Order: sequence, then structure tokens, then C-alpha cells
Amino acid sequence: MASLRSIFSLAVFSLFTFRSVTATIDVSAYSNVIYRDVAIIGGGSAGTYTAIRLLQNNKSVAVVEKQDRLGGHVNTYVDPQTGATFDYGVIGFDNISVVTNYFSYLGIGLQPLTFKTGIQEFANFLNGSIIPASDLPSETAQGTALYEFGQLELQYPWLDLGFELPNPVPPELLIPYGQFLQENGLQALNFISFVILEGLGNILAQPTLYVMKYFPPVSVDNYLFGGELTSANDDNQALYDSALAKIGSSAFLSSQVLAIERDASSVKVLINTPSGPKLIIARQLVIAIPPKIEKLESIGLDLTSTETNLFCQFNNSYYWDMVISNSGIPDNVSINNWDPSAPLGIPALPGIYEFGSTGLPGLHVSYYSSPYSLTNEEVKEDVLATLARITTANGYPTNGTPEFVEFHNHQPFLLTVSTEAIQNGFYNQVNALQGTKNTWWTGAAWQTQDSSLIWNFTEYQILPRILQSLE
Repeated sequence: MASLRSIFSLAVFSLFTFRSVTATIDVSAYSNVIYRDVAIIGGGSAGTYTAIRLLQNNKSVAVVEKQDRLGGHVNTYVDPQTGATFDYGVIGFDNISVVTNYFSYLGIGLQPLTFKTGIQEFANFLNGSIIPASDLPSETAQGTALYEFGQLELQYPWLDLGFELPNPVPPELLIPYGQFLQENGLQALNFISFVILEGLGNILAQPTLYVMKYFPPVSVDNYLFGGELTSANDDNQALYDSALAKIGSSAFLSSQVLAIERDASSVKVLINTPSGPKLIIARQLVIAIPPKIEKLESIGLDLTSTETNLFCQFNNSYYWDMVISNSGIPDNVSINNWDPSAPLGIPALPGIYEFGSTGLPGLHVSYYSSPYSLTNEEVKEDVLATLARITTANGYPTNGTPEFVEFHNHQPFLLTVSTEAIQNGFYNQVNALQGTKNTWWTGAAWQTQDSSLIWNFTEYQILPRILQSLE
């Protein structure tokens, strides 16, 4: 039976979900009013970094996060018997000063990123049959193509600092990525593109701009020369746990934003927490959740017509990660999806990228993407059916029924708009929102799905302007 508190909380939620667009938050109605310099909506990569950097600059914050932890797309598996960990959400970070300074401040060590993938196999997941590695481009050809890709990217020095696009936008960045590879003789990038740039949905159809944003020169260099980093204990959640300790009681976990009102002098944020409703009054607001219109409406944001007209243009891909026990695949074997009959060999999606060895007995990780919405059950059914084809085709012994030990839905994933919108100045209009109504925006939609580059964007494009607004 629900407690009186939970029933009251649900009533408050329902009331303000319905009334938030037109209601005025009455400060006098709340005895628990929290005053802060900055209220931050979202405790993922962008929101947590913003909070820590503001605290380092002696500003007070309130972070509101719907999950019971900070970290967003970070997923770290902890073995219940041994305590051993591995990351299967956010895994690697670029070797740049923003990353090393952040980890150092939070007391988390770094190490070169290496994948415990064991024996690499390639299979057509449509029938489970193993494909000889010789059927794919050689490592030399892949490395050469990636280097040439990185050299082409140097023409666009703004790739790692938001969508500060030139006008007109270079037309070669608006063509589908598959066409870009063909026109530049970079077909050998097909496997790297599919495996490294997971979550983009149909990558060959995405405008080249979004692929380059996802894999800019700094990331290309790290991949080519082994410069990518990860946490010293393969435990990226530890970074966010340390951040939570710094933020302390100013982090409101398992909490729902009910309404947000913005005026010329302040921002009011009404939230429902496990201990009941609270009102935050802040001088500035940072929104660090995906700016999909339905998400912004769900938090009761008092959207302007300009914000509504812009954010309703966003589309997104869909992405899942999971840990599977009893997969039937040998512990030391990783199997990558490949389809020799598909354009450039890249398998059609929705579908699976790989079943990866984890280094722990009986466990594999897997990643799944779709260009359109699927239910979690539909994804699980497809994964299990694919596993059955692979184990049957290769005679792998089964030691029990496959089970999903962990399963996470990361939608909405990559946010994109049409090439027509890009040409018509969408990103210039979106960038002009920064600071209006005391509101700042950061996160993957403003840079790409890469924690390192989100932090870099926040550090150099957003943080200085927030601090200036607080003077």
C-alpha cells in the first residue's frame, strides 16, 4: 500500500504537471525554500561537471536528478562476488586538460584505455555465420583511412566547441556520411565507423556533420595513437560518486521537477523529492537534459514560443546497452556484427553492434541501436533471437538460459535536425538562446555524445558566461 507521503507527492506531481504552464508558483506557500546561485536540471555528464566547476568557483548550486545516482549514461557493472568492475556505458575519455583536471580534482586515477575483448570474431548476425577477418579492410587500410579522415576534419576547427557553424555551412558536411566515404575514397572506414560510433542509428544516412562532431580530430588522434583514457579501476561511476560527495545535500536525487518559472531576476524550480516537495530559487538556471520538447514540457518549463519552435525540430536515435549472462558465447570471445551483402558491409538497424567479452566469467556486454522507437521488450527479444542464431550456427555449448543482468535504455540518444534546418541557421538560433531568461543549456545536443567534449564545451563556452552573469 502506498504511504501517505507518496500519495501526497503524487498529488503534488499531478497538480503541477497539469498547472505548470499557466500557474504562478507562490513562494509563500512553501516553508522549505532553497536559495542558490544556480539550479541545474540533470545530473548526468554535463550537469555534474557544471556543478563541480561552479562549486570550485565558490558558487552555490542545486542539482536535480531523477535517477538515484549521478552519472547519466555511465553504466558500471560491479560483480557481487568479487567487487570487480567494468564500464559498459561511457567507457573512454579524450586525453585533454579538461578531463585530467576533472579526474584529479575528484581524486579518481586515470589509465590508458584497453579493451578486454579477447578473441575478435566477426559474424553476420542475420544467420550467425562467422566471417573471416580477411573479408574486412586490413588494419593498415583502416588506419590510413582514419588518418585521412582526421586530416579532412582539420578544415573545420570548430568541431570540438559546439555548433558554431559558418554561414553557409560547407555543403560536404550536409551530404549523407555513406556518400562522403565514397566520394573521398574512405570506404575502409566502414568497420571503424560502425563499431566506434555506436548509437547513431543509420550512420550512412546521417549528415556528415554529425559524424564528424561525434568523432572530431582529438578523438581520431587518441584512437590512432592510443591516447584514450579511462578510470584507473575501470569504474567510471566512481567519478560521479566522488562528485556527489562534493555536492552533498545540494544534490537532489530520485527527484522530479514539477514546474519552472523564469523572470528577469530569478528562476523558481519546484521539485518533488523523496522527502516531499521543495522550492529552489536561483539566480541562474542550467538545463543539462536533452532538449526534446516532450522532456522540457514534462518538467513544467515555461517555454517561450522561440524555444518551442526550435526544440520541436529535434529528432533522435535510440540506443541500449546491456550485460548478459549465459550468452552461450565463450568467455574469451567477442563477436562483432557484419553484413557482407549490405552497403559498405554495415548491418542494417535496428540491430546489435556486438557481443563483447568483459573479462568476467559468464558475462558479455551488448549494444543495440535503432533509428526509430522500439520497446525494451522488442530489443530484448531481438537480442535473444540473435544469440540463438549465433550459438546454433557455431555449435557453442549452452550452459543455461541467457539472462539480462543489466539493461539500460539511453533514449533519446543523438539529437539531430534536418539538413534544411542546418542550412537555414538552426544552430545559430539555438545558440542565441544561451543566457536568455537566465537560462543556460549544455549537454550532448550542444556538442555530441562524448563526455570529454561536453565538458570541454561547458568549460569554454558556457561556464565563463554563467560566472559573468553572477557578478
